Amino acid sequence: MPTLAHKIGSLLFCPHCGTLLSPPKDDEQTVICEQCSYEEPASSYENIEITTRSHPEAFPSALRQKRKTQTKVHQGKVLPKVSEKCPACGHLEAYYEEKQMRSADEGSTILYTCASCKHGWRVNN
Repeated sequence: MPTLAHKIGSLLFCPHCGTLLSPPKDDEQTVICEQCSYEEPASSYENIEITTRSHPEAFPSALRQKRKTQTKVHQGKVLPKVSEKCPACGHLEAYYEEKQMRSADEGSTILYTCASCKHGWRVNN
């Protein structure tokens, strides 16, 4: 009985030198190893089931990346309070934080968070 290629998943390797064998082209009856000229019958490629899997984080979408980078957490951070009316609930106190979010020659952005309902809004200076 002739020695056949070694199968690992959907890949076939030459039994003599271990080189990865290319799939047969359209009407080829055999596949020839590029290293040692071993001939593998094209029928070895029949009925091979190919299954691929990717980790969910392997190809993150732009939307998922934005969600991760724009998460706001106020726990453990002590922010100053100011008298500012919340547009959502009308409460008259809010925490604030000043950030430079635009180019350096433009004004800063004030980020407000309502002390009551935790609604957030911003004002550009």
